[in-house]
Amino acid sequence: MIDVQRLRVLRAVAEHGSFNQAAGALRLTPSAVSQHVAALERSLGTQVVARSTRGVTLTPAGRIMVGAAESVAAELAHARQQVDRLGTGRSRLTVATFTSGGRLLLPGALGRLTAAHPDTVLHVREGEPEDSLPLVRQGAVDLALAYRFDGPLPGGQGPHSGLQWTALLEDPLHVVLPAGHPLAGREALDLAELAAEPWVLGCLKTEAYLRRYAERAGFAPQVRGTTTDYFFARSLVAAGMGITLVPSIALTPHVPGLHIVPIAPPVPTRHIGIATIGRRRDHPPLTTLVHALREQAAALNEG
Repeated sequence: MIDVQRLRVLRAVAEHGSFNQAAGALRLTPSAVSQHVAALERSLGTQVVARSTRGVTLTPAGRIMVGAAESVAAELAHARQQVDRLGTGRSRLTVATFTSGGRLLLPGALGRLTAAHPDTVLHVREGEPEDSLPLVRQGAVDLALAYRFDGPLPGGQGPHSGLQWTALLEDPLHVVLPAGHPLAGREALDLAELAAEPWVLGCLKTEAYLRRYAERAGFAPQVRGTTTDYFFARSLVAAGMGITLVPSIALTPHVPGLHIVPIAPPVPTRHIGIATIGRRRDHPPLTTLVHALREQAAALNEG
């Protein structure tokens, strides 16, 4: 029998990368953390972490067990919700979302949810995918509206990730130029044509994405500023600081004095979708919200 507390400790070790930091988070001593991990390894008959002077890393068996730990945490959170519902007669639903996707997709979908399940207690929290997806796996969040670029989901998506991904939208990025820019009248732009331009970006992940595409185009972008808000980045472009790269759904509200130009293929694209725990789809309000988000996305695709 695998001890649930030992799984919890292993998950903390994986999150923090050391016994000492995991001990602080769990309010245990480092010795107690080490003993829990060693006991788990004895029960499994294999190592779950590789120890070194630089800290600890998960072995393949450890990664499997961390996935199991997150599934157990999610199931316990779900069971607690069901017990609470027995006592109150009301369901709870917690949704995490990144800003631009939530602004575009959530209001209409939440309206349908509250109409169909008026007794559901709803909570919405803002968060980037690297923050919200672990919360889905742990059961602290029922659904995350998230995105990825051309790689996997943050934290992975696979048989041991615990996540089920439902694709919603393809969200291509566009170049935003200031009024009067010589390239503003073009129907599309190759990134190589922008090699000499200064850039102001609205997201750290967009900067990393731009650098990968720019490297393929043969240049290193001159990044003059990075913000956490696409609207602010576009305002800086309008002020003459440079140009920017913005996903389609973040091109509103309108900022005067700007020109938006598509990028020629290959087009950098965000892939927007829903992350849930597959076994949680028996939760009626969650099922309703998933369907509502898919309908919202389909309407945008048709538009």
